[in-house]
Amino acid sequence: MRWCFEDTEVYIADDRESALSHLRRVEPQVVTLDLGLPPDPGGSSEGFALLDEILRLAPNTKIIVVTGREEKENAVKAVGNGACDFYQKPLDADILSFVVNRAFRLYELEKENIEFNRSQQSSTLKGLIANSPQMLKICRTVEKIAPADVTTLILGETGTGKEVIAKALHDLSPRCDKAFSAINCAAIPENLLESELFGYEKGAFTGANQTKKGKIEMTDGGTLFLDEIGDMPMPLQAKLLRFLQERVIERVGGVREIPVDVRVVCATHQDIQNLISMGDFREDLYYRVSEITLNIPPLKDREGDAVLIAQSLLHNFSNQLDRPNLNFTDDAIGAIREYSWPGNVREMINKVKRAAIMADGKRVTAEDLELSEPCNTTDSVLNLRQVRETAEKHAIQHALQIAQYNMAQTARLLGVTRPTLYNLTDKYKLATNEQNTD
Repeated sequence: MRWCFEDTEVYIADDRESALSHLRRVEPQVVTLDLGLPPDPGGSSEGFALLDEILRLAPNTKIIVVTGREEKENAVKAVGNGACDFYQKPLDADILSFVVNRAFRLYELEKENIEFNRSQQSSTLKGLIANSPQMLKICRTVEKIAPADVTTLILGETGTGKEVIAKALHDLSPRCDKAFSAINCAAIPENLLESELFGYEKGAFTGANQTKKGKIEMTDGGTLFLDEIGDMPMPLQAKLLRFLQERVIERVGGVREIPVDVRVVCATHQDIQNLISMGDFREDLYYRVSEITLNIPPLKDREGDAVLIAQSLLHNFSNQLDRPNLNFTDDAIGAIREYSWPGNVREMINKVKRAAIMADGKRVTAEDLELSEPCNTTDSVLNLRQVRETAEKHAIQHALQIAQYNMAQTARLLGVTRPTLYNLTDKYKLATNEQNTD
């Protein structure tokens, strides 16, 4: 059976005690279990006892019961007790590989589903997927300030989800049943932004054939989100400041003051203090819009959130594209974790959507994601044995280079005997001075 799995790490146990020892030490994803174990090799009592213990200690482990042809009833009973599958002797390498690989796949799917559900539940804010301490702190702050009718300034890089936070403030506030309006101050020409915000009276300018309400007036009772407020022209900043102070507006070309009850949430990716020092943003307006300030960290600084968000996006895109059960490979997970994401969540949406379209089969690889930065997936390996071996190999290579491949000196640097050093160089297939005779 070991020979059937050359690319899989296999551990052999010949009784219940050694099997449980392996289970605790290496936490295998899949176990093949022969029910006829000593001291009852001719029966099944010991095998069923071990099956129960494995499921109790590692309930996510997939167990495949291996039985003889005359023991089909025991196989069915084992599946009923919690085994995921069974395989009947005599051994057929192809069939056994198929059954075991299917169990590995089932383990991966269940693990990804658990992680996805955890990501959905980690954040209490609608539309926000987060489990990092940084973002959970933001969530708690939003929950506290949402019921209070305070003007809020959200700071953060482009694509970090500032509008999602603004909508969460609205949804958790007493204004949730009223309108939520968003306007990007950088996307509208200066000569149109004023009329877009404050509205205009009929005849106020050429083409104004009728009176039109602005965004502020139309959002009466609700929440107005002013994105990229750092790009708002200085003359309009004065008019916005008056509205925030007096809570009244005047339409363009109008003389009548109109009272409006609106909660204002602002956002920008720019350094407001720098804009103030350069004279591009009013200091008094800054103090008015920043009664509460939220700083949204970039995706690279959110511990573990990148993988959670990517998995959620892939799940959504796989449903939209009618490609169910798309999942990331290990190298893709490593690439997502190591990439710096300069475009934040917006860049991730682009990368994951393209990968979902281009992936062959059900697995999305690092190559499909087209992440430009090389990722060091060994840094993210969680298996302690692999981590130790990688570190040991690097240390030996480094010592060999320092000692110029003098084995005696290398052994002294590493604090080991020469026979031990030779065993280690053989184990890791490292070149020594004896091998490099050129």
